[in-house]
Amino acid sequence: MNRSTTALLFPGQGSQTPGMGRDFAEAYAASGQIFDQADQILGRSISKLCFEGSEENLRQTVNTQPALYVTSAAILAAMRSEGIDGSMAAGHSLGEYTALYAAGALDFETGLRLVDVRARAMEEAGRKMPGTMAALIGLEPEKIAKACQEASTVGIVGPANWNSQQQAVISGQPEAVDRAIELAKEAGCKKAIKLNVGGAFHSPLMLPAVDPLHAALCDAKINSPNLKFVANVNAKFLSDPEAIRASLEDQILKCVDWVDTILAMAQAGANYFIEVGTGGVLTGLNKRIDKSLNSLSLSTVQELKNLCEAKLS
Repeated sequence: MNRSTTALLFPGQGSQTPGMGRDFAEAYAASGQIFDQADQILGRSISKLCFEGSEENLRQTVNTQPALYVTSAAILAAMRSEGIDGSMAAGHSLGEYTALYAAGALDFETGLRLVDVRARAMEEAGRKMPGTMAALIGLEPEKIAKACQEASTVGIVGPANWNSQQQAVISGQPEAVDRAIELAKEAGCKKAIKLNVGGAFHSPLMLPAVDPLHAALCDAKINSPNLKFVANVNAKFLSDPEAIRASLEDQILKCVDWVDTILAMAQAGANYFIEVGTGGVLTGLNKRIDKSLNSLSLSTVQELKNLCEAKLS
């Protein structure tokens, strides 16, 4: 494993699991310090939420996003203490903030405070403009886009995540999402799964979240990243702080282009991908995007030990 050809990936909402990060906090002082710092910054126990919180508690957007950010940062601290790192970074939706922290564009506190604002704003937007999301499996992107376009006569609906060539998530008003599912099935969609989420993320229904996040981003110090960073909204490498700021704001309303994000990193020379965080979702998606990509999930201390052993052998 060569750092110059290794990419770090950071998961987003939906990857949370009860007890996440606890083994790292117990095994690595650097990880424990991250959790302690998070508790102090937010004035509430993110560590207790991660280590002892129920699945229901962790599913609430206001909890999910800071919990995932902190857990991934804690795992990153453990990984780096073992001398393992990458030269590129990207994150899926919320995971972009951890990727920017990993790349040095955000310091830990700035990233966490932004995530906290984002989570609260998105949860409130979900209450003001209710919506839902659904995963569509086994249908080409063009046909999914067409189904959404036709269903838009019923209400707001559109692609929210291009996760692989055969898996996407759509987002919008419930009746429009239901209609898009019907049309997708008629077009050959193998499976449609309604997601248990607090709103229609990455859609125009998140508009009420834009102003609070915009204000927070304007106040936040963003540096040029010291790792190559790829943005969700356009799958391009961004180094200018103002471009990064704009992309984070755009991402609230726009689709996460994960397929092109991964392919851009591979084209730039990444041949080894480490998912730094809980769940293993992104590792699974990588196998669907391109089976030739070497990918592994780093969500437990044992997985880190296995990686260290493999590095030494």
